[in-house]
Amino acid sequence: MASGTKPGVENLYSINLGNFSERLKSLYSSWKQHKSDLWGSSDVLAVATPPNSDDLRYLKSSALHTWLFGYEFPETIMVFTKKQIHFLCSQKKVSLLEPVKKSAKEAAALDVVMHVKGKGDDGSTMMDAIFHDIRDSETIVGHIAREPPEGKLLDLWDSKLKSAGFQLCDISNGLSELLALKDSGEIINVKKASFLCSNVMNNVVVPKLESVIDDEKKVTHSSLSEEAEKAIMDPSKAKVKLRAENVDICYPPIFQSGGQFDLKPSATSNDELLYYDSGSVIICAVGARYNSYCSNVARSYLIDPNALQSKAYAVLLKAHEAAINALKPGNKVSASYEAALSVFQSDAPEFIPNLTKSAGSGIGIEFRESGLNLNSKNDHVLKPNMIFNVSLGLHNLQNQTNKPRNQIFSLLLADTVIVTEKGAEVCTSKSSKAVKDVAYQFNDDDEEEQKPKRESIVTERLKSKTTTRSDNHESKEELRRQHQAELARQKNEETARRLAGEGNGAKDSRGSARSSSDLVAYKNVNDLPPPKDLMINIDQKNEAVLLPIYGSMVPFHVSTIRTVSSQQDTNRTCYIRIIFNIPSNAQDASSSKYQGSIFLKEVSFRSKDPRHIGEVVQSIKTLRRHVMARESERAERATLVSQEKLLVAVNRFKPIKLLDLWIRPVFGGRGRKLPGTLEAHTNGFRYSTSRNDERVDVVFSNIKHAFFQPAEREMITLLHFHLHNHIMVGNKKTKDVPFYVEVMDVVQTLGGGKRSAYDPDEIEEEQRERERKNKINMGFQSFVNRVNDLWAQPQFKDLDLEFDVPLRELGFHGVPHKTNVYVVPTSSCLVELVELPFLVVTLSEIEIVNLERVNGGQKSFDMTIVFKDFKRDVLRIDSIPSTSLDGVKEWLDTTDIKFFESRLNLNWRHILKTITDDPQSFIDDGGWNFLNIDASDSESEKSEESDQGYEPSDVEPESESEDDDSDSESLVESEEDSEEEPDDDSEDEKGKTWEELEREASNADREKGDESDSEEERKRRKMKAFGKSRAPPVSSSFSKRPKIRR
Repeated sequence: MASGTKPGVENLYSINLGNFSERLKSLYSSWKQHKSDLWGSSDVLAVATPPNSDDLRYLKSSALHTWLFGYEFPETIMVFTKKQIHFLCSQKKVSLLEPVKKSAKEAAALDVVMHVKGKGDDGSTMMDAIFHDIRDSETIVGHIAREPPEGKLLDLWDSKLKSAGFQLCDISNGLSELLALKDSGEIINVKKASFLCSNVMNNVVVPKLESVIDDEKKVTHSSLSEEAEKAIMDPSKAKVKLRAENVDICYPPIFQSGGQFDLKPSATSNDELLYYDSGSVIICAVGARYNSYCSNVARSYLIDPNALQSKAYAVLLKAHEAAINALKPGNKVSASYEAALSVFQSDAPEFIPNLTKSAGSGIGIEFRESGLNLNSKNDHVLKPNMIFNVSLGLHNLQNQTNKPRNQIFSLLLADTVIVTEKGAEVCTSKSSKAVKDVAYQFNDDDEEEQKPKRESIVTERLKSKTTTRSDNHESKEELRRQHQAELARQKNEETARRLAGEGNGAKDSRGSARSSSDLVAYKNVNDLPPPKDLMINIDQKNEAVLLPIYGSMVPFHVSTIRTVSSQQDTNRTCYIRIIFNIPSNAQDASSSKYQGSIFLKEVSFRSKDPRHIGEVVQSIKTLRRHVMARESERAERATLVSQEKLLVAVNRFKPIKLLDLWIRPVFGGRGRKLPGTLEAHTNGFRYSTSRNDERVDVVFSNIKHAFFQPAEREMITLLHFHLHNHIMVGNKKTKDVPFYVEVMDVVQTLGGGKRSAYDPDEIEEEQRERERKNKINMGFQSFVNRVNDLWAQPQFKDLDLEFDVPLRELGFHGVPHKTNVYVVPTSSCLVELVELPFLVVTLSEIEIVNLERVNGGQKSFDMTIVFKDFKRDVLRIDSIPSTSLDGVKEWLDTTDIKFFESRLNLNWRHILKTITDDPQSFIDDGGWNFLNIDASDSESEKSEESDQGYEPSDVEPESESEDDDSDSESLVESEEDSEEEPDDDSEDEKGKTWEELEREASNADREKGDESDSEEERKRRKMKAFGKSRAPPVSSSFSKRPKIRR
């Protein structure tokens, strides 16, 4: 940095001569270009700074000094002419300003004239000398008209200037325009001030408020303000590494509550106690300066908010974001306020009278740059590198409550925003203003009034804690029925529109896998290894099996072999049987490629050497398993969608890290599994271990849903990413990538003896586990909060990403795959993130939900989820306890999902095929209304007999004929066995293994035995087989993974 001070003067101040030169040229350039419209056609600029003051004030004269020199020189008069700069000040200031003479000459060809004012001198003589120099040709003198003179020197200067006969004009607009555009150094100063503001808010203000409210302490607003001010003046208290001598406050921090609110920056914190009863609002505002550059942040915190407060804050937050997003180069300044106003006009016009008259102002050296007010009348054009304090509020809103101090409340949001080429950059985004971070729920009781039924999933969850079965249960059921009827109407209309737009064309988009015929063992006969003996040989290098056939060694690629087995008879003769893959039908790729060819189906060899036969079988199986795994991985990689490249954060911006995590699916290899580190970079995450080949990149644009599940009753805390497109983790293709940490160790007590509940060792161990779990959860929460702040930046807003937390209170047990698990809803999904395979269902992709086997006598029921894409298989969650039925219904109704109930399980493949084959008939017949179960029992029985789309859940009465029983049985098996039938046909063509032949013989013997059985015995076996086709109860058949529960 180029700087200079006069030798012999104490080096307390150092003027950056490089900045001075560039900014001096900017001053004269602006004066020349905009002389008439901004600078009042002035020929001379006269700027006088007043003496020092203990009061916080923002003056344009002081701002110009700071902008030019980096410091303010009080009681100094500067006069700029076309060729000279005059300084009138004390000897000490002249000494400090001496180095600028050379820079002014080199940068703008200006002579600097110093007028030294002695201690006993009033400066009159020097003022006359200055007037003499400028009187020759210049007649219009520009000055800052809105700054009244202070002190003897400025009073004398003002009187002489007015009596000298010059024409005076105001140059405030010119100075405002000059200071509005910030250079890179100024922007860095504002960002550092913003960083300090955000950390004071996050590390001092919010923890203090939470501590006061949790412990119900009595603290005054003024004491909170003093504590926040101390944190600004000593940045280390806010965990910020900035020098204390470079920072200052913009204004004393503001804390307001209890119905007394003032949204002006000049507001002060009174000596009243902080009020935090249910339904109250607390406003906090913090402003900090770094190297004289200002930043500001303000937040409103809601304590047990009611419906009016929640709505007001939600609309204000949306309007505040709209005002920020409107700050784009080329827009008018007024566009910001108009964007905020339009949000209120569309979402909540009743709040417009309470809206502040502006959305903030420009900010920099001055806290409020008057020329850049964000109001509806400012026609200035936004340019890159302008900086704004976007401050929007609602004042004096009326609240219907019996508590006097809650009857009036106000809300305020403020952020420091930089206008960039790409849009708006929020410098204070680290201080979250999301509803989940500013709305505190301390009371579970509805003390004042009932909240709306579906205000949000979270508030519904909180209400469900205190809602019991009461006299109004029937009325709630009726409201739910009415809401579901309206959803049914909307769903039928939506489905009709979608089916009409899609048409009936259905194409198979699945790519063709690499066939075994594409794999070649030897390109020509010369590549065959020389024959040794007429024995089966395995060529590991070329992945071939050489079989002796008619005296020649015939090679077969191992991928052409379907099965290989061996058997030994009583004469100790061993047989090896090899069955090959052959085309199963005319459409097979191999048959079309090699038309007219003869395929070898199977071969058998006999040997007296059982050891050799065993080695051959084992070698073929091992080689085939290796080749098939490799080809499977290659086929999976071929179907991957290309991802954008991860941009690694540079050293200047350190990535957000989370250490010692495990990943699923695990990496391949036989080495010891290692934990890794998850890092958030510029456009995605990177997980890596200490091994170079163990690395996974997940870009933000490929993330469909992100979940954070803290350990409560589980043994792990996890982050889970559900992706749009598959990626490879090791050699596995997956759409779900979880990262987790085990919060406690599985410990088994040796000896099986019971330990006392008051055992000190047991109590201490539980305490350690609790502390470990809390520490891990807090570490994950910190990582999630920082990533959410990153995702809140403008460049990621189109991705609409935010970590979702499962709502355990709404969860239920069920069997989505093969294991009984705990399925939990989130705000946008239905998930199970602990057991493999994972379950992630996006609620917006659901068409309807059918609750099946809903009967008073059943201990469980099933949930079938039908997706909007009818080509997609339905999802069944079986064996949900009937005790969860009301909760599931309430959750589905709350999330506006239409659900139906049926006493039987339905054959959804048949139903969806009917709909897609003839969508018009489906629409004409009333859409989904056929699923209603309001018909009588007799009608239901008739539909069971006639509708082939139903699958009964119980055995038919014995009074029915055996033919009816057999029909019902085939209907039950039609859904589960439909895919297996073609396989049976192909098995006969391809050849059967020893096990298959033995199984057929056993079945034949059983059939012969059945002929002698009585009709009653056949029915008993049929009922037993029928029962096996249904999902068994939770308690009997599904194994649970043992879990440690608190």
